[in-house]
Amino acid sequence: MRKSIFTKLQKRLCVVLKRERKDAGLTQKQVAKKLGAYPAYVSKYETGERRLDVIEFLAVAQAIGFDPKAIIAELEQ
Repeated sequence: MRKSIFTKLQKRLCVVLKRERKDAGLTQKQVAKKLGAYPAYVSKYETGERRLDVIEFLAVAQAIGFDPKAIIAELEQ
């Protein structure tokens, strides 16, 4: 199995996370502030330069305000 940072599914996750942030009307800087992180952190996971672990994914979901189960279901389709 290839590292997940280089898969089509990882690329889709990046697109979905960016879409959710924009749909919530938030900037990368605003999400980063909610997470207690630098804006580069958000930029890196949105571009695929950095992967999120499950705990980080849940924190991002809470900061942006989306249902993480719905995103996982979308990615499974």
